[in-house]
Amino acid sequence: MTGAGFGGFVRRAHDAGQLVVQPRMGMSEPARMRAGLLATRDAAATTVGTLTLDSYTRVGDLESAELALLEGVSLNGYPLVSHTEDTTRQVLDGIRGQHFPVQVRHGSAAPQDIFRALLAVGLDASEGGPVSYCLPYGRVPLRESMANWSASCDILASLRETGAEPHLETFGGCVLGQLCPPSLLVAVSALEALFFYRHGIRSISASYAQQTNARQDAEAVAALRSLCGELLPDAEWHVVVYAYMGLYPETPQGAYRLLGQAAELAVASGSERLIVKTVAESRRIPEVGENVAALEYAASVAARTERAPRPGTGSQTYAEASALVNAVLEMDDDLGQALLGAFALGYLDVPYCLHPDNAGLSRSYIDADGRLGWSDIGRMPLSGIAEVRPSRGITSSGLIASLSYIRRSFDTESGAGAADGIGVGA
Repeated sequence: MTGAGFGGFVRRAHDAGQLVVQPRMGMSEPARMRAGLLATRDAAATTVGTLTLDSYTRVGDLESAELALLEGVSLNGYPLVSHTEDTTRQVLDGIRGQHFPVQVRHGSAAPQDIFRALLAVGLDASEGGPVSYCLPYGRVPLRESMANWSASCDILASLRETGAEPHLETFGGCVLGQLCPPSLLVAVSALEALFFYRHGIRSISASYAQQTNARQDAEAVAALRSLCGELLPDAEWHVVVYAYMGLYPETPQGAYRLLGQAAELAVASGSERLIVKTVAESRRIPEVGENVAALEYAASVAARTERAPRPGTGSQTYAEASALVNAVLEMDDDLGQALLGAFALGYLDVPYCLHPDNAGLSRSYIDADGRLGWSDIGRMPLSGIAEVRPSRGITSSGLIASLSYIRRSFDTESGAGAADGIGVGA
C-alpha cells in the first residue's frame, strides 16, 4: 500500500521539495506530551511527531514505570505500555493523522510489548533494530535481541492485513555513532533495513548519524542510498539523517552551526528526513520551545540548500560497506542467523563497544580533517579494501579528545571555521 502512513507522508513531502524534521520528545505527563505534539505540529516546518519512551519501559521494567505513575514521579519519556489506551488516545486525539504522523521511539532490545501497545492506540511507526538496540545499550545477548526483534517485526507487519502500512526505521546508522567509521554504520543500517523487509515490513527508513567530516558524511549517505536501492527494490524506503549524536557544542552558535550542517547534509544528499538536536543538548533534556526552535532553524537552512546527490557506488565508503554487507549475506540465508554469525566471527565489529557479543578488535581514529578511518580492522573482511593506519593504541586522554572533537571544533572560533570548511559542497 505505497504512499500510506508515516513513510507515505515523508515521500510526499520530499516530492514537494520539503525536508521533514523531527524532534526527540517524550514526557510522562499526558498533558505535557500532548502539548509537545501540538507545538511540533504547529512549528513553521514540515514535521512529524515523536513519542519517545522512558528508560523503564525501554528495559521492560514496567513495574517501576507504573509505580512512578502512581506516585506522580516524572519520567524521562512517555510510558506508553503503562498508560491506559484511553489516556494515549486522548493525547493523540485531533493531532495525529495523515497530515501529522507520529512515531514511537524507544531504545528496546525486547520491544514486543511496545509494539502491541502502539498498535492498540492506532499508531503504526517505530524504530530500532536487533543489532543497534542491543550492542550499545546493555548486556542483553544478541541472540535474544534477534529473536525479540523477529517477533516484534511480525507483530508490526500484521497490521498490513488491515490495509495499513506500518513503518520501521533502522537505528543501525547510529550504532555507537561516535568514532565508528561510516562504512560500518552504513552496513549495519542497510542490513537492519533488509531484516525488517524479510519480516514483512514494506515501509522502511534507513538511518545515518552525522559524524566528524561533512564530505565523508555525504559519501556515506550516498553509499547507504545505493545499498538500499539494491537490497529493497520493491519497498517504500527513505533515508533519515540524525544530527550529531555525540558530545554536542555547549555554545548556542556552535550548536546551531552543527545543526545547520546536518540540515545541509540531509538536503544535499537527497535524504528525506532529519532528526534534530537543540542548543540544550550538552546540558539537559530540551524543553518543548527549544525543540521547536531547532525544528524551525533546520527547516530554514533546508529551504535554502539545493539537492546535490553524489554517485553512491564509487567511493571508499561504499566499497567497505558493500563488502561487509555481502560477507554477512553469504553466511546464511536466514539474515538473523547471518548477523549472529557475523558478530561471532568478528566480521562485524563495532569499535570501543564493550558488549560481550562484540569482538572488540576493531579500532578507529580521526585524522586532521575530521575523517574517521580504521586503525585496526580486526577480523572484518576489509583487507585490501580499507586503508588501515595502525596506531600505537589509544590512551584514555586520547579517547576523550576524540570524543570531544566536534564540541571543540564548533565551540571555538578557529575550530568552528575549520569545521565549516569541510561542509557539503565545499
